[in-house]
Amino acid sequence: MSRDLENADRENGLTDEQVLEFLRGNPDFLSRHPGALDSLQTPARDLGSGVADLQQAMIERLRGEIGEHAERQQELLTTTRANLRNQSRIQDCVLALLAARSFEHLIQTITTDFAVILELDMVALCVETNDGSAKAIRTPGLNIVPPGTIEAVMGGTERVAVRTHIAGDPEIYGPGATLVESDTLLCLMFSPATPPALLALGSRDPRHFEQALSAELMDFLTGVVEHVVRTWLHLPE
Repeated sequence: MSRDLENADRENGLTDEQVLEFLRGNPDFLSRHPGALDSLQTPARDLGSGVADLQQAMIERLRGEIGEHAERQQELLTTTRANLRNQSRIQDCVLALLAARSFEHLIQTITTDFAVILELDMVALCVETNDGSAKAIRTPGLNIVPPGTIEAVMGGTERVAVRTHIAGDPEIYGPGATLVESDTLLCLMFSPATPPALLALGSRDPRHFEQALSAELMDFLTGVVEHVVRTWLHLPE
């Protein structure tokens, strides 16, 4: 039987009949100790119906292992496809940014085109006021928020915050806040000469961001948005 049973057989002088009696009295032994099957020698099927049953148990166990392996492969395949799809979407966002013909067009690209490309319900770009300095980049499509707002909504995280099962914040999303039940928040710092900014990606699906875009993709998109805005406004790095 298993190595433990083999040792017990040698040390305690157990007979085949005693082992069989134990197994008959404990029919769930192999279910509780499936590893015992690994050390069994598989007899030929023509030695009796009991042998066929044991072989069937080993076959069922192998089928189970194959099934688990197939499930893991499918999960890996699904994750890989999702990552490739998200990577393609981020690339499309970057191309849209680079195609902007004016700063106003750039803001429209971020707040409108991003929503379409990323299949979201709301995208908001917010800038904090700071002694009037935000007026330098005030343009249609930008939401101006009070100082400290971005730090508060980020919840202490530095660059990226993912929130699920929420009620959209009117201060961030304006009239479209009712459409938002989950979001990803990206903290932007265009330049030391400008106040903090926030890119908010919102969805009406409360579980949309449970499988969030990878941190690397989010960092990449954040960096590109910062660079393009800084270039259009001729801001120092």
